[in-house]
Amino acid sequence: MNLPSPDTLINRELGILGFQRRVLAQAEDPAVPLLERLRFLCIVSSNLDEFFEVRVAGLKEQIRADSTRTSPDGLTPRQQFRAVADAAHLLVARQYALFNEDLIPELAAHGIHFIRRTQWDEAQAAWIRDYFFNELMPVLTPVGLDPSHPFPRVLNKSLNFAVELSGRDAFGRNSGAAVVQAPRSLPRVIRLPPEIAGAEYGFVFLSSILHAHVGELFAGMTVQGCYQFRVTRNSDLFVDEEENKNLRQSLQGELPQRHFGAAVRLEVADNCSPEMAAFLLAQFELDADDLYQERGPVNLVRLMQVPDWVERPDLKFTPFVPALPARLAKQDDIFAHIRKNDILLHHPFESFQPVIDFIEQAAADPAVVAIRQTVYRTGTDSQLMQALIRAAQSGKEVTVVVELMARFDEEANINWAARLEETGAHVIYGVVGHKTHAKLALVVRREEGKLRRYVHLGTGNYHARTARLYTDFGLLTADEAISADVASLFTQITGLGKAGKLKRLWQSPFTLHSEVIAAINREAGFAAAGKPAAIVAKMNALVEPQVIAALYAASQAGVRIDLVIRGVCALRPGIPGLSETIRVRSVVGRFLEHSRIFYFRNGGDEQVYLSSADWMDRNFFRRIETSFPILNPKLKKRVINEGLTPYLRDNVQAWDMQPDGSYRRRTKRGAKAYCAQCALLALLTTPS
Repeated sequence: MNLPSPDTLINRELGILGFQRRVLAQAEDPAVPLLERLRFLCIVSSNLDEFFEVRVAGLKEQIRADSTRTSPDGLTPRQQFRAVADAAHLLVARQYALFNEDLIPELAAHGIHFIRRTQWDEAQAAWIRDYFFNELMPVLTPVGLDPSHPFPRVLNKSLNFAVELSGRDAFGRNSGAAVVQAPRSLPRVIRLPPEIAGAEYGFVFLSSILHAHVGELFAGMTVQGCYQFRVTRNSDLFVDEEENKNLRQSLQGELPQRHFGAAVRLEVADNCSPEMAAFLLAQFELDADDLYQERGPVNLVRLMQVPDWVERPDLKFTPFVPALPARLAKQDDIFAHIRKNDILLHHPFESFQPVIDFIEQAAADPAVVAIRQTVYRTGTDSQLMQALIRAAQSGKEVTVVVELMARFDEEANINWAARLEETGAHVIYGVVGHKTHAKLALVVRREEGKLRRYVHLGTGNYHARTARLYTDFGLLTADEAISADVASLFTQITGLGKAGKLKRLWQSPFTLHSEVIAAINREAGFAAAGKPAAIVAKMNALVEPQVIAALYAASQAGVRIDLVIRGVCALRPGIPGLSETIRVRSVVGRFLEHSRIFYFRNGGDEQVYLSSADWMDRNFFRRIETSFPILNPKLKKRVINEGLTPYLRDNVQAWDMQPDGSYRRRTKRGAKAYCAQCALLALLTTPS
């Protein structure tokens, strides 16, 4: 298959930043509750941190290596970095303008005040001074810069202050500069007592307090300037899996170094002097393009807690109670329910509790002889992991495939692996060179003298908290063919041998890519024969060139293709003669769209698959992934009616992708407003 030409593809890095701009639009939207707008603003900052730590860091590594290898869209690493820097600077500027000019005044109008230094009254200034001497000064360590005190090691994403000084200290030194590092234990936002704030909610920034009193740290010297700064570092872990005899041990040794990787971005306050900015850039071996001067706190992520501190339900999303399938309402035998019929769960609109019950009942049930489960992200306090530990302690055969290389969850997964091993569970770290990203749980139960398998397959992680925040599907089934496939997949991961042919599941890195392309090509064949043909796919990202080439070919054959891609889409829709029957939209709302659904009309015998995989190179070729069919006709209809149709109809939170890669928010154009996530909340949940 010929790959698409570069001019028919969108750059992945710019696509990521485009998605962040759509998230920022949620913070701009007056229809979104005010404290949720602040939260969306913080989410953008958090996402940008990871973007620089991983994606920009990767570009910089390529540039350092003088790589001339071009991206699929034809850009060199230097060209990509230049485009990324321009787009990121514009995004950050808009973010801080929104924070200062819209959100802070609107919050103040609702009695939530961020009180700047210039606004402190006498009582506030006195309280803050006491706070500085009692809470801050004892834990601050100023570092004067001179030959015996070189520039200190600065932790990744930590808050620091560069101080310009004049005069001589007690030892006659006059280096003129110092650095003050704010310990991570210190809050970045401090709430004032209501009687001091003059309002129920009054906050001051740690940076404001330190700016006001930094002179106390340098007795007898004059502070000429004090500037907050923050450096972002390369946070990819460099572990050679093939050379390591103990991956867990190697990762434990590597994790601390994540804080001191090569610098990739410098954030400073907008009042930072050009001389100090240049000095800091030189210390971190960065260029002017890496400098971000910001009008406000250099770490907006730390404001994420504010909406939780403020008890104003009228300024937040309406709470809801996730639904529970009616036949699971009673706390009885979940295995009997699964034997009777497959159970489909649509999170967060439906509860994650049945998945927890599935594993907890398996752990306590004397008829259960074995439990196997994959763990990619599960959190530091997981009921599921606790249940697996109890199952192992009771003598059941427990096998857990723990993905140690799940980015930014490595430490939590290492800790769970150690605890599981201590209780006698078999802990497997997957397959060298392939992250285990599939979401699978298998329970083997003895019934009437025979062993029977029950499985859970999902599009999202075994993580109860994110199951309240992300849209995902899960399937509980005792289907013999699917259960046998899951058992084979676990054997394949934990043991050795060639991959066997699976009956129902599509699996990476062996069959998922070829099956997806074959399904696309089948639709093209139907269209070419003059028969109705359609593809609807929903996922986080679409970048794999061969799949894009197949979609282009299907479009040219006349297949109607609707793609709901939350984040990056490298395909260009709506180009005459190439992709004119393809529509791409992105839906950004209260919940992070995370489910992957693949629909093929298939000559009227509709195929619906759910998956843990996006259509990306890494998911097809460098990960262990699954895509599983929904066979029950009622459940298949549910996936279409809940997971696809509402998102194609949405005219409130949907963005239409243009042929040039830009996005345009959908407008109602006289039609009644329809919000997919809102409709699903109304359909499946009850207010709390």
